[in-house]
Amino acid sequence: MVRLDRQRRPPPQTTDDVYRRLREGITSGDFQPNERLVEANLTRLLAAGRTAVRAALVRLDQEGLVTRELNRGARVRLVSDREALEIEEARSALERLLARQAAVKASAAQVRQLKQILAEMRRRLAAGDSVGYSELNPGFHQLIWASAQNATASRLVLNLKSQSLRFQYHTMLRPGRPQRSLHEHETIFNAIAAHDPEAAEAAMREHLEEVVENLRWAINHQHRSPRWLSG
Repeated sequence: MVRLDRQRRPPPQTTDDVYRRLREGITSGDFQPNERLVEANLTRLLAAGRTAVRAALVRLDQEGLVTRELNRGARVRLVSDREALEIEEARSALERLLARQAAVKASAAQVRQLKQILAEMRRRLAAGDSVGYSELNPGFHQLIWASAQNATASRLVLNLKSQSLRFQYHTMLRPGRPQRSLHEHETIFNAIAAHDPEAAEAAMREHLEEVVENLRWAINHQHRSPRWLSG
C-alpha cells in the first residue's frame, strides 16, 4: 500500500502541511471511502507529531471528508448514494455559473492552456487510455474556475469535488461515455474560446447532466468490475 510517497516529498513542517497532505491523500484516492485513519500510522507515514495529525483530522471532519467517532478513531467519510447525487447536482449549478463567467473573463493564455489540456485528453483517449483521460478532467475544470475569477464559487465547488465520488463508485466507465465526455469538453472549450457566456453555460449544463446520469448508472451497477467514474 503506497501512501503519500515520502521519498518524493519532504516531511510536513507545520500543522497546515499535515492537514494539506492528508486532505490531498483523501481527495486523490490514496485513502479510500470508509477506510480507517489510525493516528499512530499517520504519524509514522507523515513523520509528523500526533497533535498535528489529530488537528488535521478535526479540520477534515469539519469539512465533511472524515468522520470521527468517540473511542473509535476516524474514517474517510462514505457518501450515501442520495448524497452523491445531491453533490453532483449542486456542483452542476455552480459550474454552470463558473463556465459563464469564464467565457467573459478568460485570458488568451488561459484559453491556450485549456486547448493544450483538451489536446492531451484527445491524445490519451485515442490511445485507449481511459484512466489517463479521466485524470486530466480535474485540471480542465479547475482552469475554468480560475478563469471565472469567482473565488467563492470556486471554493464551494472545490469542496464538493473533494468528496471524491469517483473513488467511492469504482465502476467501469459506461460504454461510449469517454467519447461523449470528450465531445462535451470540446463544446465547453469552443464556447469559452468564443467568449460566448450563454453557450458556455449551456455546454457545461449538458456535460454535467450527463455526469449525473452516469453516476446514477454507476450506482445501479456497483456489482460490476471496478474502474473509474469519469467526470
